[in-house]
Amino acid sequence: MIVVDALIAVLVLLAVVAGLSVRMVQQYQLGVVFRFGRVRDEIRAPGLVRIMPIADRLRRVNVQIITMPIPAQEGITRDNVTVRVDAVVYFKVVDPVKAIVNVQDYNFAMSQVAQTSLRSIIGKSELDDLLANREPINQGLELMLDSPALGWGIQIDRVEIKDVALPESMKRSMARQAEADRERRARIITADGEYQASARLSEAAKVMSATPAALQLRLLQTVVEVAAEKNSTLVLPFPVELLRFLESSTERNTAQAVEATEVAAQLAENEAEGKLEPDPDVEQLELPQVAAAAEVGRPERPLDVAPRHAA
Repeated sequence: MIVVDALIAVLVLLAVVAGLSVRMVQQYQLGVVFRFGRVRDEIRAPGLVRIMPIADRLRRVNVQIITMPIPAQEGITRDNVTVRVDAVVYFKVVDPVKAIVNVQDYNFAMSQVAQTSLRSIIGKSELDDLLANREPINQGLELMLDSPALGWGIQIDRVEIKDVALPESMKRSMARQAEADRERRARIITADGEYQASARLSEAAKVMSATPAALQLRLLQTVVEVAAEKNSTLVLPFPVELLRFLESSTERNTAQAVEATEVAAQLAENEAEGKLEPDPDVEQLELPQVAAAAEVGRPERPLDVAPRHAA
């Protein structure tokens, strides 16, 4: 009985020792063993790991890629614009010994150095680069994080800027700038279209001037297009040349009438004063334009004027 009890006690002791000396490391982890407080050079791979009870301590380190968001940092860009920028850092542990020994909490350390580097990169960049050309800024931020991260056994996989928050006044200014730029391009396109259309119209005018019937056909086609819309009003084009001809004719007739009126008035004045005596041998001509005006200065009955030789 005593032998059996001793054997059972030994087996129980062996089971307890085995339980204390066996650890499990997951596939996404690596094990770092500390023996009496000193780190062992051997890194324990995933699976069952045997350690010395009481003497060894096992620290598991996650080697997956860690996604760490950087809180929004407010800063002033190189062109004096106040912005709030947040980013995200992707990193992983490549040397578990350095990550455990060289830094107390590598996650917190990476968060602090990322915030500091982000504020620094904001001051070195311009607003246009933060909005439209982020790739060089991401690379510069990654280089700034690589320097301390290498000493902590951490590898930076990627750094990206997520969002850039602008003041409301800056948003309105940028909106006005974009609107003005689009209006400028619209005016340029319209002017270019007018220039091309004028060139085509000039060529068409040359062709129609050679064949007047083409202009008439174009006029009839325009009338057909307007009448096809079932409009109650039909607008016909009036030649500008005809208007100019009528205007010039009116001015010429007016000038002739004024001149004839002045001549008739002068003749009537001379006859009244006796300065001018009509010659019976000379045939008198009647001006149709000034007949009415000439009758005003003449008496109702013609005067009998003796010939000069009779006097």
